[in-house]
Formats: sequence, C-alpha cells, structure tokens
Amino acid sequence: DGSGEGVRCKSRTLDKEPKSVEDVPEWNFDGSSTAQAEGSNSDMFLVPVRMFRDPFCLDPNKLVLCEVLKYNRKPAETNLRHTCKKVMDLVKDSHPWFGMEQEYTLLGINGHPYGWPDNGFPGPQGPYYCGVGADKVYGRDIVESHYKACLYAGVKICGTNAEVMPSQWEFQVGPCEGIEMGDHLWMARFILHRVCEDFGVVATLDPKPMTGNWNGAGCHTNYSTEEMRREGGLKHIEAAIEKLSKRHDYHICVYDPRGGRDNSRRLTGHHETSNIFEFSAGVANRGASIRIPRQVGQDGYGYFEDRRPAANCDPYAVTEAIMRTTVLNETGVETKDYADH
Repeated sequence: DGSGEGVRCKSRTLDKEPKSVEDVPEWNFDGSSTAQAEGSNSDMFLVPVRMFRDPFCLDPNKLVLCEVLKYNRKPAETNLRHTCKKVMDLVKDSHPWFGMEQEYTLLGINGHPYGWPDNGFPGPQGPYYCGVGADKVYGRDIVESHYKACLYAGVKICGTNAEVMPSQWEFQVGPCEGIEMGDHLWMARFILHRVCEDFGVVATLDPKPMTGNWNGAGCHTNYSTEEMRREGGLKHIEAAIEKLSKRHDYHICVYDPRGGRDNSRRLTGHHETSNIFEFSAGVANRGASIRIPRQVGQDGYGYFEDRRPAANCDPYAVTEAIMRTTVLNETGVETKDYADH
C-alpha cells in the first residue's frame, strides 16, 4: 500500500483452478483507501506476478502476489518491483543469488511486546537468542505456524530462530535468484501478518521497536554472483565490497522506506550493528556494515552479508541497489534509467 511496508489483500472466486499466474485475470481496487490515489480517480490495477498455494483456505486455492499500477498503467510510487525486474533482467547472466534474514517483533494488540510483563521489563538480553523454555521464548506456536504455512505455500523459507530481544524472531528466505527474492519475502511477510491475525497478535517490522538496551531488527541480506561462488571467488567479493564502500549514502537511503530515518534509530554501532555514518567490512564481524562469513574467508569463495537493511526495507529496493552498484557499476547517489536499453 501507500506506506511502502503495509500489505493488503482481497479475495476472488474464479470458474476454474489457475494452473499458472497467467491464468489469473487482472483486477482492481480503491487506491484512495490505501493512500495511493485520489477519490476522483481511485481505481488501481492489480497485475498478477507470482502464484503460491494458499495455506489458509488450502488447495485448490491460491495466494496471488500482484504489482500495483496506476490508472495510466504506470507503476504506483510504492511499486518498487517494476524497476527491480528491469535491473534483474539486465544482470541475469551474473546469476545473482540472495538470502534475506527477516527479523520481526511480536506485539500484543496494545503495542506492548508479546509475553513481556505488563508493568516492567524482562531480564537483560542473553538467554533469549535461539532460546528454549517458557521463561526465555514467547510465541513459538505462532512462529511454527508461520513456518509451516510458508512451506505449504511454496515460499522458499529455509530457517527460523528466536532473536536476541525477547519476543523478537527471525526467519530466513532463500537462496532465491533475481526478482524471486523480493517476491518470496513479500509473500512470507503477508503470511506472517495473516498468521498473527489468527493468534490476535501483531508482527512489527519496526527497526527499533523498543528504545534502550535492546537489539533492533534488521533484514540482513546475503548475496553472491556466479563468479563469487566459484573457486577464487573471494577476489570478486572484495571487489564488490570496494564498490559498496564508495556508495554507502545511496544504500542507506534505500535500505528503509523513509530514506534512512528508520535505520538511524537502529544503526548506532551498538547491539550488533555498524554506525550509520561509517562503512566497514570484516570477516565474522557482526558490528560491520558488510560481514564475510568465516567459512567464506577460509574457502576463498562463497557470499557476503550486507547487515545494513532495516527490518522494514523493501527487498526489491535492496536487491536492485546491490545489483546497480556491484554489477552495473553505478556510482554516486543518482540511479540510471535503463528503460530505453
């Protein structure tokens, strides 16, 4: 929707089961009610782009991810898939793989973290990360339901764990190639919000839901090209990091929906984050902008992790930015329009 991070849905009955996304007709909705259009010209187009199995209504029902177009069939302002697809088509020969680690926090309807004492705080961070036990973990039934629903749907979810702050969790999606990354992560987010609805709780992607000595929430993005995954790929990883180091401000601007303002609350240099004003990289360093996993350093090939994207980032914007900088060799804060090429 118009917020750049909220998802909306509506249901439709078809005469027969669609076998592919091409079998799903275009539709429309009232953009004036989603902060995307004026009431006098409110119809927006829903263009189906990817289809999943529906874990809520079960087979033969489908969940259909759609792009939003305006009345003139130009992409809506928050439709960042459109340009991402264009860039991914341009770089397809480099076979970019992504894996994104989506952190989120469970809240009660009152906005208070789920399972926290009503009039106080839980004990300090330490026992909660990957924790086990009712005094360390809140909401595992919700998390497991989300995991199973994603697997049923065909989302490429590959793991989940309790995070450092109590009632904070993470799931991982990938590896996905190109545009598939954004499609699968957005569908995983939709399923998360929809599962939480059934449990009467809220999943927030706020990058810093609790002020003070608590970890924020990111969406660490793991990335490699075919060259990086081959023997000797470390030199290509280091070359990509060098390019990223020269474009830090541009990436910070696109790594949350508010041009870096959300991330400024999270990227403080504390709580396993880098400082928002400085670029850094290191092997096995969780306080750096870019982390090269220790195994990759030892093997001499593999992937690296960009730890800067905020939990509420748009995965299309993040993956597109990485490709623009590391493969298309863009520099500065301006982006090129490849529409005519």
